[in-house]
Parts: sequence; structure tokens; C-alpha cells
Amino acid sequence: MNTPQIDRRAFLAAVGSAAATLALPRSLEALSPDIAHDSNRPSFHLLPPHNWMNDPNGPTFWKGKYHLFYQLNPHAAVWGDMHWGHATSADMIRWRHQPIALAPTPGGPDSEGCFSGSAVVLNGVPSFIYTGVQNAPSDQVTLRDGNDKLRETQMLATAEDDDLLHWRKLREPVIPFPPPGMKVTGFRDPCPWREGETWYLGLGSGERGVGGCVLLYRSQDLRTWEYVGKLAEGKPNGKQSANPCDTGEMWECPDFFEVSKRRCLFYSTEGKVIWSTGDYDQAAHKFTGRRNGVLDHGAYYAPKSFVARDGRRILWGWIRETRPDSDMAAAGWSGCMSLPRVLTIGAQGQLEMNPAKEVESRRGPAEKATVSAATTYRRKLSDLALELHLPGNLLTGSTSTVRLLVEAKPAWELTIDTDKKEVRCGDKQFPLPGLPWPQPALRLFLDGSVIESFIGGRECLTSRVYTLKPSVTELEITTTAAKPRHAEFWPQNAISPDRLTS
Repeated sequence: MNTPQIDRRAFLAAVGSAAATLALPRSLEALSPDIAHDSNRPSFHLLPPHNWMNDPNGPTFWKGKYHLFYQLNPHAAVWGDMHWGHATSADMIRWRHQPIALAPTPGGPDSEGCFSGSAVVLNGVPSFIYTGVQNAPSDQVTLRDGNDKLRETQMLATAEDDDLLHWRKLREPVIPFPPPGMKVTGFRDPCPWREGETWYLGLGSGERGVGGCVLLYRSQDLRTWEYVGKLAEGKPNGKQSANPCDTGEMWECPDFFEVSKRRCLFYSTEGKVIWSTGDYDQAAHKFTGRRNGVLDHGAYYAPKSFVARDGRRILWGWIRETRPDSDMAAAGWSGCMSLPRVLTIGAQGQLEMNPAKEVESRRGPAEKATVSAATTYRRKLSDLALELHLPGNLLTGSTSTVRLLVEAKPAWELTIDTDKKEVRCGDKQFPLPGLPWPQPALRLFLDGSVIESFIGGRECLTSRVYTLKPSVTELEITTTAAKPRHAEFWPQNAISPDRLTS
């Protein structure tokens, strides 16, 4: 079952501290029982061959390939020593690992880590804008969360080849300090976009007692930046914590973009990702949210979007672990990327999310599941890899539950209750999307210990379950619908023969 969410900085700091206590070696491969045969490890989600992964960074389509970079600790299955990993794909599903793209420079502004950022193209040259962190005097510290005391600055690196394998960093930060007179609660995770000939860039930040915000900068060349003001801001939640992300006084991982001819802002705070759609005043450079919600109700954080080759807005997110750091260290791996999600905005300003059509390429032969009030469907799973669809007519006017059973005991269950108009899963509960629902109304992807659920095309829930066992776990579907209905599912083929996704 899910454990309570915590924000990225607190989570990363906690496991990083634990790593020091465990005195972990530089490589944990020797401690891992057998990564290639670990049934908890996903087989059709992207993740590194071993060790730690978190935030997606700089997704882009370039010269006929999709490139996805991500936060990586190449030396341990817990957080620390942040690099940028790199993977390439023709279809966003089958991936090939590439050499590390960015590594900390000893003595440089990113000596303590290359944190999250974005990729853009300027004058035909792909460029990274990312946050570098280093130890600094107390009057220069921007990251204070009860664990770390680091200076965050914004760095620029440019590609030296069309395969995006080699990158040249500017020696000095392009945005070295927060706005004068502002005592920020953080200063990281740049998201750039272009308006005409001018580049704009949002930065995750906030102020104690004031609230989280996105700081806005502009530039003509990505090297010299001018502070404009706050693109958007919120208010604290009234809680007391050393970590400003817990109190809503820090927004991290902002993403600001246009989709369906509307503006959308994402930010991560209080252990969750918030989406907001609304109005952007280009003259005043202010975003006003008109409608908002939670992007994913489970183990999903720090998302980053980009435009695919055909113009779709695609979203990636970090699926984090919910197990103890000692378990991650023993397993030799941690974290994975979500499946690619296509973003649209409905007529009423509601964010809509659905799996990209490319995920269907991993399907095996389709199978039907007949279910009604008089008929419970149950099937033993030989492999923990499937896609399940429940049709809208199964859910309308009925309550339906999908369960995963181990030794006849529920290890996980999702209930769609049309009477109470809510979705329940463990300690998670949220409103059921209003009608009309798309077909199918529920799309569920099981992959090892990962379950991604898409409900009505407008709500998502990512779960982590570590007790499932191949050839032991059973899938069960029940409903109160009187007439027999037909669910459909497909076994999923792995993207590599050994779970190493390379």
C-alpha cells in the first residue's frame, strides 16, 4: 500500500543521510541479489540499469530521436552525487542508455550536484539550463530545508554533437543570485520558453511567510538574464516545518506551457504536483489560475513536459519509491519514469491526461474478462506486466473494484464508486470525474511494483506495491452492475530481455 507522500527535497535528503549512515560503496551491484530477475523491478517503464533515478530533465526530440535526461546517482541506489543520465528512443517506449550527459565539476558552481533543468534549442544548438549546487557562505545559501545548506545557481551547457552525447558548460552561472533583497526558500528547476525573439524562464522559489512562487526572468541569448517579477504565487498552508516545501512556502519543478490553446502551470509542493489552467497576461507577465487540481494522487512527482514530433504535449514524471532506503540499497535500484502521458485541456479548463498511443506497441494478445454482479472475474498472473481496460458502461450506475490478491489477501485495490462519486485506493480518496467518460473509463498498467491508473481521462493514481509475486498474484474484478460487461486486458512485453532497459 502507499505510504504518506513527502516532498522531493525531504525525501532525497532523508535517503541521502541514510546512505552516509550505511557507508555504502560506490557501486551497489554487489549488494543486489539479481536486478535482472527482481519481480519488483518494472519491465516496460524506463529506468537506469542500476542505482538511483529521480526527476525527468530536458526531454526533447532532436534529429529523429527522442532524448530523455534524468537525475541519476551513478554510484548508489539512494540519493546523492546528482548527475544527468541520458536515454534515447525512436518511440518513447524502447530505450537505449547513453553515457552520462552532465556530471558535477569539482570546485565549480555545480560541484555538489547537477540538479534539475530543461533543454531548449538556440540558433540550431541544443542547450541545457539547469540548477547547479555548491557549498557556500551562509549569506549566499538558498536551499535551507533542515538538512542541506547549499547555494543554487542557474547554469548553461551547450551540445557539441548531434547525438547530444557531449556537452560544454559555461564556467560561471548565467543566473548567479536570487532577486536583490529577496530571501528565497529555494531557487531551482528552470523552465524556459520563447515569446517572439525573447526567452523567458520560470524558477521554483518562495518566501517564508509569503508563499511559494515562480520567479520570472527574460533574455535574448540564454546567457544574460533580467528579473521580471513573479509569474505566479501562492500562500502558506499554516503548518510549521523546517522544510518550506511542507508548508507551501516553496514551489519546485515548475513547468509552464500552452496546450489546447490554453496556458497551464505545474508546480510541486506539499508532497504533490499541482496543475493550474488559466490566463496569461503577456504584457504584465502574470499567470492567473482559474482552475486547478492534483496531477496524480500517488507516488508521482517532479514532472516535465515537452512537444513530441507530431505536436502532442507529452509529460514525464518521476515514479518514486515508497519503501525504506535500506530496501532500495539492498535491491540495487530505485525509481523509474512514468509512461508518457498526453496532455490536453477540456472546454471547462480541466486538465486531461491519457497514455500516449505508443504504449500500445508492447501489447500481447488481447483477452476478455466478463464481469457482473453475479460473476466475479479472477485470474492468476504469470507475469506482473499487463494493461487493463474497464469500459464506461461497466462503471455507470455501479461500483466496480479491481484487486490484486496475494494468497487470497488484497495487496492492492482500487474502487470506483459511482454512488458516492469517489475513487478509493488504500488511504487515497478523491472525487470521481464527471460524465461523460472516455472509452475506456479506466486504463490500468501493472509493471512489477508499479501501477499507473488513468480514471476518466482526468484523474491519475500511481501506486507502488512490493508484495506481488508472479504466478501467485491474482487479478480480481468485481462490480454491482446487473448486466454482464466485458473488460479487456493485454499482457505486456518487456522492452528488454533482462529488465535492464538498454
